[in-house]
Amino acid sequence: MKLNTKGRYAVSAMADLAAMGSGTPVALSDVALRQGISLSYLEQLFAKLKRSGLVESARGAAGGYWLVNAPADIRVADIIAAVDEEIKTTACAGGSVLGCQGTTTRCLTHDLWDELGRQIEIFLNAVSLEDILQKRVLGMAAVNAPNDQTYKGAAE
Repeated sequence: MKLNTKGRYAVSAMADLAAMGSGTPVALSDVALRQGISLSYLEQLFAKLKRSGLVESARGAAGGYWLVNAPADIRVADIIAAVDEEIKTTACAGGSVLGCQGTTTRCLTHDLWDELGRQIEIFLNAVSLEDILQKRVLGMAAVNAPNDQTYKGAAE
């Protein structure tokens, strides 16, 4: 499972906008330079982000893009969804009658990978751009980490 460049670049670029301050237009060419992302690729991503209502833009010499909401109100999951990124952890299509193995049965580990996908979704919904800027992301996933008793019980 891998998050593709659409999602990663969109989150990086949105964090860049958030770091520049709200309401101030930021040129995509500046974001492209700071983040090492192709300008034409950013333009495609920002068209989707604008359609989703996450950013606004203004044309002209002083134009650019800015966040519609405060960084604390923008979730990473919303950014990834806005650029049509899908984080897929199972081999089968959701709602399909075909299972992971191309038949009507699911693989033995289907529930594991399906739950992993849900946990990723929960985590990305819990993280805001503000969390990224304030460097509060590291350790956030530990909130639901099993304690030592969980492992001991499973081993007995």
